[in-house]
Amino acid sequence: MTSFPAMVAAEPGPAVLTELTDRDLPEGDVTVAVSYSSLNYKDGLAVTGKGKVIRNYPMVCGIDLAGTVETSESPDWVPGDDVIVTGWGLSESHPGGYTRRQRVRSDWLTRRPVGLSMAQTMAVGTAGLTAMLSVLALERAGLEPGPREVLVTGAGGGVGGVAVALLAATGYSVAASTGRSETHDYLRSLGASTIVDRADLATAGRPLDKERWAGAVDTVGSQTLASVLAQTVYGGSVAACGLAGGPDLPATVLPFILRNVSLLGIDSVMAPAHRRREAWERLARDLPRDRLDMMTTVEPMSKLPELAETILSGQTRGRVVIDTAR
Repeated sequence: MTSFPAMVAAEPGPAVLTELTDRDLPEGDVTVAVSYSSLNYKDGLAVTGKGKVIRNYPMVCGIDLAGTVETSESPDWVPGDDVIVTGWGLSESHPGGYTRRQRVRSDWLTRRPVGLSMAQTMAVGTAGLTAMLSVLALERAGLEPGPREVLVTGAGGGVGGVAVALLAATGYSVAASTGRSETHDYLRSLGASTIVDRADLATAGRPLDKERWAGAVDTVGSQTLASVLAQTVYGGSVAACGLAGGPDLPATVLPFILRNVSLLGIDSVMAPAHRRREAWERLARDLPRDRLDMMTTVEPMSKLPELAETILSGQTRGRVVIDTAR
């Protein structure tokens, strides 16, 4: 029986590159030949063993995958279909994408959108899907392009970078918050018109501050999110999709009851299929390919232990695609 490489955590602790066979594949009705995956903060926690991400062992890491259907017991998918899987418990309760072959449930699959290559879908990955779901939620809440800026926090990361590029490409004036001066030119190249020092948002201010942001995509949480809420204009909305700064929210209710500000929770892991399809269609239509390629690097699966440490230390810029063949 042919073996194939996979990044596996056999027990709590660092994952290692391991040879698997089809006998190691989990239950599911579709088998996918995996071409690419991606690197996310949660992947860094799983690969290094530094976070409580994995729920059972052994576990193939990688919360995303893109590949081609090899075998299918589902009438909805046939061999040769190009597909994407993001979230749905991959690398937590179900083996994930850091492998050459994976078996999954057919209802988790999304068809590769026309206009995005296989590698580009993983340049988008969970991070880009999260960014798009955030923008869609803001638009449903009434956000439209106008003179006021839309803020993106944690803009140097994967979610933030895609959010900046998407918002700028669709006509919004974008302010990008970061604590890394070396990313300023990069963020301007993605479309940011203003750079905000993250320290300005990480310090507690007044419960209601000067109205500044028409809306925001927040990937940080904690005091940063509290500051953003306090600075959002009357009737504005903030999409909360990350907790890089912590899960707490040291805020008051004043922005909600005096300025009618809305706090929108964003989850991409269990997002329903129709929301995913809408998001991928918008990504394929609105995300500029040159900006996507600008924020993307492709790395071999063999470098995952090193890459995982890099993303946890906050030194990763943009998106990292994992080539499972290397």
